[in-house]
Amino acid sequence: MWEQIRDNQVRSVILVTFMGILLLLVGFAIGYYFFGDPVLGLIIAALVWGVMNLIALFQGDSIILGMSDAHKIGPDDHPRLYNVVEEMKIASGLKKMPDIYIIDDPALNAFSTGRDPDHASVAITSGLLDKLNRDELQGVIGHEIGHVNNRDIRLMMLASILLGTIVILSWYATRIMFFGGMGGGGRRGGSSGGGAAQLIILVVGLVLLILAPIFAQLIYFAVSRRREYLADASSALYTRYPDGLASALEKLENNDTKVQTANKATAPMYISNPFYKGGSAGNDLFATHPPLAERVHILRAMSGASYADYEKSYKEVTKESVIPGSALKETAAVGLREATPGAQAGELQDQLDRTRQTSDMLWKMHNYRSLNCSNCGTLLRLPPSYNQPSVRCPHCGFENPL
Repeated sequence: MWEQIRDNQVRSVILVTFMGILLLLVGFAIGYYFFGDPVLGLIIAALVWGVMNLIALFQGDSIILGMSDAHKIGPDDHPRLYNVVEEMKIASGLKKMPDIYIIDDPALNAFSTGRDPDHASVAITSGLLDKLNRDELQGVIGHEIGHVNNRDIRLMMLASILLGTIVILSWYATRIMFFGGMGGGGRRGGSSGGGAAQLIILVVGLVLLILAPIFAQLIYFAVSRRREYLADASSALYTRYPDGLASALEKLENNDTKVQTANKATAPMYISNPFYKGGSAGNDLFATHPPLAERVHILRAMSGASYADYEKSYKEVTKESVIPGSALKETAAVGLREATPGAQAGELQDQLDRTRQTSDMLWKMHNYRSLNCSNCGTLLRLPPSYNQPSVRCPHCGFENPL
C-alpha cells in the first residue's frame, strides 16, 4: 500500500497548507475589522497556525484522546481486547503494539490516532466491547490497525486539530462582531471612495469568517471516504474473515446510541460517524464515511481475503476502483478462514463472559475497590470516595471491616 501511504503524505502537506491559507485569510479579516491593520491579523494567524501545527504533530493524539475521555488500559485490564489487538498487530506487520484506550460509553464505535505507526493508539467504546463477539472485534480492530499501517492517522489527526482551530477562531470572531458591536477599527476612513472600499473588504471578511469553517470541513470530508474502504480491505486481509467486520458494521448501523464525547472535529476519525443520518442524497453527499450498508455489501461479496478480492467485490458493487495499483501488483491469493467456534456456538455464554470482563474493567478504570463479603462471598464494589471503616453486605447483612 505504499502508493496510498505516499498519497496520504502528499495530502497531509496539501491539507496543512490549504488550512493554513484559510487561517491566514481569517486572520486578515479579523485584523482588518478589529485592529484596522490586516497585517497584524496575518501575523497573529501565522503564529497560531505554526503553534497549532506543532501541537497537532506532537500532542494531537493526546488532545483527541483527552477530548474523547479515553482511558489507557494494560493487558491485565481486558485480556480479550489486548489479545485481539496483539493478533492484529502481528498480522499487519506493525513493529510496535499500539496503546489501547477505552471510552466508557454504551455506543458502538472505535477510532485510531497518532503521528506514525510507532506512536499509535486505538480507542474503543465499552459498548462495542460488550456487544461484539471475537470475530467482530477482530474486524473492527483490523480496520483501525489498517488506518495505522496506511498512515491515515497523522492525516486525520492534523485535519482534526487544524479544523478545530479554524472553527473556534471563526466562531468567536463572528460572535464578537455581531454581539459586541459593529464599531471595528477597520471601518475608520475618510473619503467616500475609501469608505466604499472598506465596506467591500468588511463584507468579504464577514463572509469569509462565516464560510471558513464550512470550507475547512469540506476539505476534511474530501480525504475521508476512500480511507474507510482501504481500511476495510486491510481488515479483511489481516483477519482473513471479512464477515467479522461486516457483522460488526451491521451492529453499528442498528445501534442509535451516539458517542457522547464525539464532536464535529473528531467524528470523521471513528469507524462510523457518530453524527451521520442517512436516508437522503444530501446527507450521503457530505458524509465523511461511505454508507455502512454499502461497506457491508462489499465485504459480504468477497470470495477471498486479499486486496484483489476486495477490489473485485468493490467493482461489482460500485462499478469503480479503489485499491491502488501498487497494492494489486504485490497481492497474492489469501483464502478465507472459518468463523471462530467460540464466537458462534455458545453465543449466550460468550455474551456473559465479555459483559463480565468489560464490567470488571470499567470498575477498575474508575478506581472502585473490590472485596468479597467474609460471610457469604458476595462481591462488593466501593467507590473511591468511600471512607467508612466498614461496609455492610446487602445480601447477608454482615459488616465487613476495611
